[in-house]
Amino acid sequence: MTTFHPVERVSTDDLMSLASERGTTPMQVGAVLMLDTRAGLDPVSVIEALAHRVRAVPRLRQRLVRVPPVCGRPLWVDDPGFTAAGHFSTVRCPSPGGEEAVLEVAAEMLVARLPRDRPLWTARLVTDCGEGETALILVFHHVLADGMGGLAVLASLVDGAAAVPQSPYPRPMPSRRRLAMATAKEVTSGFGQLPTALRRLRAALSQLRPVAGMGPARCSLNRPTGQRRKFTTVRVDLERTLRAAHAHQATVNDVVLSAVAEALHRVLATRGEQVDEFVISVPFSARHEAGAGELGNQSGVIPLRVCGVGDPAHRLELVAEDTRAAKQTQPGASTALLGPFFRLLAWAGLYRWFISHQRLIHTFVTNLRGPQTRLTFLGNPITSLIPLTVATGNVTISFAVLSYANSLTITLIADPDACPDLDGLRDYLAEELAGYLNG
Repeated sequence: MTTFHPVERVSTDDLMSLASERGTTPMQVGAVLMLDTRAGLDPVSVIEALAHRVRAVPRLRQRLVRVPPVCGRPLWVDDPGFTAAGHFSTVRCPSPGGEEAVLEVAAEMLVARLPRDRPLWTARLVTDCGEGETALILVFHHVLADGMGGLAVLASLVDGAAAVPQSPYPRPMPSRRRLAMATAKEVTSGFGQLPTALRRLRAALSQLRPVAGMGPARCSLNRPTGQRRKFTTVRVDLERTLRAAHAHQATVNDVVLSAVAEALHRVLATRGEQVDEFVISVPFSARHEAGAGELGNQSGVIPLRVCGVGDPAHRLELVAEDTRAAKQTQPGASTALLGPFFRLLAWAGLYRWFISHQRLIHTFVTNLRGPQTRLTFLGNPITSLIPLTVATGNVTISFAVLSYANSLTITLIADPDACPDLDGLRDYLAEELAGYLNG
């Protein structure tokens, strides 16, 4: 008796990620795990652990395959030639060592396009970082997982991961006849989802309303970007940030958004520019958690207008009010409009031009709630988790936020040529956050 496995399609949200990869940098995300390895860590043991643990995450052993005409969207299929060693490398930390040197390695990895003929991820162990530290850098394509999915991948790779039933591997690619039958079934079921799609479209219009009719956001935050990226970080105490937020009926994300707007206002002032209000694109996930078998993208973006001047407490309360209103709409609904629009632009060869000339948003701020307790990898404590992402098009600076073990890490991501004053922006952001925590 023949066993038929489900046809694993790239989701419509994932198609938007693929359509988005037309700029100067690939749509890739990742994380840096800073490890306390004073007890020692053998790179061979890391490869062996990865080889065993990736089996709990099917997508890490699958590659993306295009299908024949009329057979639907691209597929995820098992890669029979997969080896964990083929996705792993080891390098010595560049001089003088430390986190900034590790982030230089991470930046080079994030802008190097992952080969499409193999599973879309890579890992690198950075040794001799100083003070008994080693870094493990993980990078994967955004089509493989969004932020929630990335946390699910991490949870499966660290110590103590729950056992997951293993499926037969490798499974054969479905036949063309079976793909055509599955496509016909998907089209038929799609008609029954039209009411849901229409509701999602209405919610999308509501989510995107903040930028509708807004004048061009013309300032030096939006200018052509190249292939290079630079990372730097700001850290604050999570518990103190929570207390500062709750004092104004706000969230940690609201505090970050308000501080980012003020920091951007200050750095632009040093450039001789006066911008008081910023449009910040904030990704929102359509799910509260994800498992190792539920990767892909289920997220959308909500643009928020955030003031960068005035009384900090009042600005924070305004941000909190706007984000509460935005969350009343269906999470991820904006993809109902943006996905087809971006795919149409990509098909017409206009997507790269559009993202290089857009005047709708100034920056991106993505915020994820990470593990609340300290994790280990092969018995080595993970002292810090640093989120990694890149913005494409003409967005010169963006922010990725991740909480971990009562610490909040904010990664500033910039094109160093288009944003040469990144260190100054980092210092302004640290000062603004300290103002909220000490206020």
